[in-house]
Parts: sequence; C-alpha cells; structure tokens
Amino acid sequence: MPTILLATFELVPTGEAGADLLVEALARRGVRASWAVWSDPGIDWAAADAVVVRSTWDYHRRYAEFLAWARRVEAVTRLVPGTDVLAWNGDKRYLLDLAEHVPVVPTRSVEADGLVAGLAAGLADHGSVVIKPRVGASGVGLVVAGALDDHRLATLTAGPWIVQPVVGSVRTEGETSVYVFGGAAVSQLRKTPPAAGIRVQEEHGGTTAAVDLDPDAVSLAERTVAVAAKLLGRTPSYARVDLLRWEGDLVVSELELIEPGLYLDLAPQNVEAFAAHVLD
Repeated sequence: MPTILLATFELVPTGEAGADLLVEALARRGVRASWAVWSDPGIDWAAADAVVVRSTWDYHRRYAEFLAWARRVEAVTRLVPGTDVLAWNGDKRYLLDLAEHVPVVPTRSVEADGLVAGLAAGLADHGSVVIKPRVGASGVGLVVAGALDDHRLATLTAGPWIVQPVVGSVRTEGETSVYVFGGAAVSQLRKTPPAAGIRVQEEHGGTTAAVDLDPDAVSLAERTVAVAAKLLGRTPSYARVDLLRWEGDLVVSELELIEPGLYLDLAPQNVEAFAAHVLD
C-alpha cells in the first residue's frame, strides 16, 4: 500500500479539524496516510511515497527553515505542492504577478528600507491603507493606517510588506473563498469580520459559512488558478482563492496554494476532491 505523510505543525500534531476524514478518504483509494510534524527531526520523510503539505500553519514564522525543509524532502521523495510553489506563493509579491492577468486588489510591494516612501505613495492613492508582511498568514501583522504618523504603525512586524487599500466591502459583503481542486471549483465559503473589523479569520472574531457556488466567483477563481498554473508550469492540486469586491467588481485578495484550511465540517465535498486530486 502506498504511503503519504500529511505535513502539519507542532501545535496541531494530529492535523486540522476533520483530519480523520482525509485519512479515511485516502484509505478508500488504497493509500495509507498519516500526519507528521514538518519540523520534527525524527521523521523519515524518504520512507513515504509522497509528502503533502497541509496544516503547516507556522511556516510564515519560520519561512527560511520551512523552505529548507521542503528542499530536503523534495530531494528524497515527492512533495506536494513542490518547493517552487511554496517559495512563490509564500511571498505575497505573487499578487503582482497575478495582477498582470486577472483583477487583483491594488497592491504595492514595499521593501524594508522603503517604508516611508511606500506608505506615502499608498496613502496618496487610497487615503487609508492596509499594510501587512509579504510573508504572513491569518492576518498576523496586519495594520490599518490613515497617515504616516498613525500610531497604529508602531505595531508593524518586520518587512518587507505589501500595501493595499482598505476594501470597505469586506465589512458589508465579506470575503468569498473558492476552493479549487485540479483546476475546477468545488466549494465556496463566505467569511465576514466582526463588527468594525476587516480581518475575517476566526481567530480575530470572524465567522465562516458555506454558500452555493457563484458563477462569477467560480469563473475568477478558476482563471486565477489557471494563471498560476502557467506561471508555475503545472496545475496546483489544491487552492483557495479569496475574493473581495472592489469598485463594484470581484478581485483576488489572496491565492492560497500552501496550506489552506479545508473547512471539512462546512464543506465536506473538499475531502473527496482533495484525495482524488492529490493522487492525480
């Protein structure tokens, strides 16, 4: 029986919520799967037929170490989604690559030594901005600022960063997440922030609900994954495409190819889709 190791991190060693469902779905396809902490030096990654990155939710705090681990794993077995994908998608500058082909939230990349100039340009364009680390996840380090002397900027984490406008529709319409497996949309979620907030993650008080697939959202999500496939040279096995409404149109706010939580309780169809396309 082929074996797959599902990579997670040390605070969720047995995997994300619904982890057993993934293991069972792979078992039905003749594959033995188990969870392994990516930073555990005792794991024999070479013993697996494949390693699939799943709930490695600390990668942004240990990015260089994470990529070094991925290169070591890829040298001895198959790694999904691949080190090249991890390196490209882990830095939010990828949004500038996507913006050449699909509508994206206006994004400016700001280097660590260019904070004042980058912020000033963003403020001049948009009035108030969101600034967040280029390597980051779960809204960690996100700051909203309306001026160069905004006291909230004191909480910035280390750069480089991206600067984007505050997208007001996130408060009224929320954020749409479309799950795409093997290039085809399978499920859709709607995420809403708490009152007066803009971060939609549950750890920041946001709420998530399953909704029907919307044709416009599906079209943009699948186009976005197709663009990523051309840039990377292969179609990602799994992706989450986050969408916001900006100036009346849907635009991409994030493309998550590394470790999107699958919300198996809200979107159980993701289980079978994940198993099938990872095996492909």
